[in-house]
Amino acid sequence: MTSKALALGVALAALTFAPAALAQSQPGGGGAPIVVQAVVDRPALTLAAHGEVKVAPDMATVNFGVVTEAPTAQEAMAQNAARMAEVTAALRRAGIDPRLVQTSGLNLSAQYDYVENNPPRLRGYQASNRVTVRVEDLARTGQVVDAVVAAGVNQIDGIGFGLKDPSAAENEARVLAVRALQEKAALYAQALGVPLGGIRNLTEGGGYVPRPPMPMYARTEMAADGMATSVAPGELTVRIDVTGVYDLQR
Repeated sequence: MTSKALALGVALAALTFAPAALAQSQPGGGGAPIVVQAVVDRPALTLAAHGEVKVAPDMATVNFGVVTEAPTAQEAMAQNAARMAEVTAALRRAGIDPRLVQTSGLNLSAQYDYVENNPPRLRGYQASNRVTVRVEDLARTGQVVDAVVAAGVNQIDGIGFGLKDPSAAENEARVLAVRALQEKAALYAQALGVPLGGIRNLTEGGGYVPRPPMPMYARTEMAADGMATSVAPGELTVRIDVTGVYDLQR
C-alpha cells in the first residue's frame, strides 16, 4: 500500500469513529472554526400521578376567644384578663398542657354608636383575647369546649382536625403514587408500541396539610340537658403528587 493510500485510510477511520460534529470556517477565513454538534435526544415520556390515603385524625385545634366591653380601655382589658385567667385555669383542670395553649390574637378597639345626622358617640372599649388550643386526646375535645365556655369564653372561631405525625400516611400515599405512575407509564408505552426504559427523573409535590379550622356549628352539636358537646372529626385525606420522566427504548 502506498503512503498516499495509507493516509487516506486513516482519515476515513477517524471520520467514522469521531463524534457527529461539523467544522465550519468563519466568514472571511479568519479565526477559529465554528463547531456544530449534532445532538439526538432520546425519546422520553413525562407523566404525573398521585396517591391518596384516608386516615382518621388523632388531634384537634380549637380557636376561641373572650370579648369584653367597658366604658374605659383599662376596664375592658382588666375584665378580659380576669376572665382569661379563669379560662386558663379551666384548661389546666381539663388536662391541657400549657405548652398546647397559644395566644393567637389580642385586640383593643373603641366602640361607637352611630345615629343618622349626628357625629359618632363613643360608647366604650372592646377587648378581645383569642387563644388556640391543641387537644391531643381527640375524645376530650367536646369536654374542653364545654369547660372553656363555662369559664367565660363567649366567642368560638372554629375547630380543625389533624394528625400528630403524618409521616406514615404520607409514606403510604407515596407508594400508591409511584405505583400509579408506573402503571400509567407501562400503559402509554404499550399503546405506543415501544419498550419502556428506566425512569430518568422523579419529583414530588403535595403532602399533609392540616385542615383549616371550620366554624363550630359545622362540626359540633350541643346536646340537650347539659350533656357534653358532641364533636364529629370525620376523616382526613393525605395526598402525594409525583411527576416522572421515563426513557422510551427505540
